[in-house]
Amino acid sequence: MISNSRKLKIFFIGTVSFSQKALEKLIFLRAEIVGVATKSRSAFNADHKDLAPLCEINNIPWKYVKDINATHILSWIKSLEPDVIFCFGWSSLIKKELLELTPLGVVGFHPAALPFNRGRHPLIWSLVLGLEKGASTFFFMEEGADDGDILSQKLFKIKYNDDAASLYSKIEKNAMDQIPLFLKQLEDGSYSRIPQDHTKGNVWRKRGLKDGEIDFRMTTNAIYNLVRGLTRPYVGAHVIYKGKEIKIWAVKEEQFPLSNIEPGKVLEVKDFKILVKAWDGAVQILDHNFVELPKEGEYL
Repeated sequence: MISNSRKLKIFFIGTVSFSQKALEKLIFLRAEIVGVATKSRSAFNADHKDLAPLCEINNIPWKYVKDINATHILSWIKSLEPDVIFCFGWSSLIKKELLELTPLGVVGFHPAALPFNRGRHPLIWSLVLGLEKGASTFFFMEEGADDGDILSQKLFKIKYNDDAASLYSKIEKNAMDQIPLFLKQLEDGSYSRIPQDHTKGNVWRKRGLKDGEIDFRMTTNAIYNLVRGLTRPYVGAHVIYKGKEIKIWAVKEEQFPLSNIEPGKVLEVKDFKILVKAWDGAVQILDHNFVELPKEGEYL
């Protein structure tokens, strides 16, 4: 147990927008951050953030890190003598040697109600599947995917009009409220470790390009959920039009009285908005990357 006579020495790992918010919160709380690992760029994270400028302003030692498990990086972290590692937003696995490097281990973050919805793209899947509840969970990392003991978890509602950006903001706000509470608990030794019941959990798979393609044989609600789940800051849902991938950023569900019209038929084009027949109604495409607009009667 760490003595409550001094602040917790924290090593921080992260390279996304959430990482920056969490690091800013820790700085605001005057936490003792002994080092930061980040990336100058990322091919995996649409919400990438370079934490180096924030570290420079606040005189925190930092490094750009390609392999967080590399021997020289482990040596550097060990030399800083942290009590705990916070890993909030990192796309590669943390291996056993790093997990066991500090007295309190590694605290990770997952934006879902663990043990449910472990795995990849939790924010996107939550919206695409139309879930009505979300959560922000901090947990003690182990070698498996998001399967360690829970340190802190807070639930919230996902509303119909939430999209990727608003849900990201909700998760950030939720998590920022949790950080001061569990930080104090870690410092004074009053924290709890709640084991996950993996017999009740599930693991979400990695999404691919095909998962983002709109098929107008889907229901209007399924299309709406797909678009709002992949909208900015993510890659966007898409349709294929004349052999080209066209991004779709926002749609609206519309009722359509005729059942004898095929899905994918363009019903109306007006003011750069495109009304398209879906399986059980129609969707109004509100925000898109069409250069050449489709014509009424064409098919998407």
